[in-house]
Amino acid sequence: MGLTLMSFGYKFGIPVNADLLFDARFLPNPHFVPELRELKGTDPEVKKFVLDNPQAGEFIDRLGDFLNYLVPLYVKEGKASLTIGIGCTGGRHRSPAIVEKVASLIEEKPLRAHIVHRDL
Repeated sequence: MGLTLMSFGYKFGIPVNADLLFDARFLPNPHFVPELRELKGTDPEVKKFVLDNPQAGEFIDRLGDFLNYLVPLYVKEGKASLTIGIGCTGGRHRSPAIVEKVASLIEEKPLRAHIVHRDL
């Protein structure tokens, strides 16, 4: 099965090909931190800002557990592909940082998540 983890910005619309969507807009937004505004969620400073938040840690842990339960069921069912979208307002900071972390938590082997940052 092909597994895609996609970050996106809600202000640009939800991905039409997504099977599952999760919203990260409840987390503090690096856009409002002047020294982080022009950086991306893949930059270490933004990753640290996003991932050091306790709510982000709990969200990622719970989402990782959920996906490690769900993905093997999709594989067993014979689904050819699965696209999981994680969105924030602009798709530039929070959702890319979270997608990168969640990709490392997918335990189904030999499945590897293909990462797409749609709005970076």
